[in-house]
Amino acid sequence: MKVFKLTSFDACNSYVVTADGKTAVVIDCGEAGVNQKVVNMNLKPVAVLLTHGHFDHVGGAGEFFNAGVPVYCSEKEKDFIFSKANRSIFGGVYIPDFEISATLADGEEAEFAGVKFKVLQTAGHTAGSVCYIAENNIFSGDTLFFGSIGRTDLPTGNYFDLEKSVKKLYALKGDYKIFCGHGEETTLGYERKNNAFIRGEDA
Repeated sequence: MKVFKLTSFDACNSYVVTADGKTAVVIDCGEAGVNQKVVNMNLKPVAVLLTHGHFDHVGGAGEFFNAGVPVYCSEKEKDFIFSKANRSIFGGVYIPDFEISATLADGEEAEFAGVKFKVLQTAGHTAGSVCYIAENNIFSGDTLFFGSIGRTDLPTGNYFDLEKSVKKLYALKGDYKIFCGHGEETTLGYERKNNAFIRGEDA
């Protein structure tokens, strides 16, 4: 499995995951043009997995949808994506026209492009935020960052939920590489010991 990072103008990371070098899964798509970038990599996108519904993570979803690529999110996030509350943050943001092909539940396992993903509900940044686990990798969206955590002051955000979610990640056995929604990659082991916002019990 290979992971490629594409960073949008607003510093959101989109991840392109491929197992066969031909088909790919895209995790978050921050801006228009991500679909074409994947095609330019000689990869065929077969699914888009959204960690949550903020504009800087779904900005390119319309182009994928129009190209016939199914878009997925958590069952608790679907309605929020297209809500007035989500569209109104920061005085008004752009949410493209697209549809959610299907929703994913906490603990559900799904396979796309030959890669098995497990869905982990991680409320806090938004009520329906999720992380996706594939092999020894976690795609954390805006739940956990290198040395930091996601903000909780936007609609449906809740600090206490985020704290529980981060500790839920810390409780996973072993170490994982973490591909964050913004910034650089990190590891779960590093964050357990060094994250100044939420520390792990073994810190």
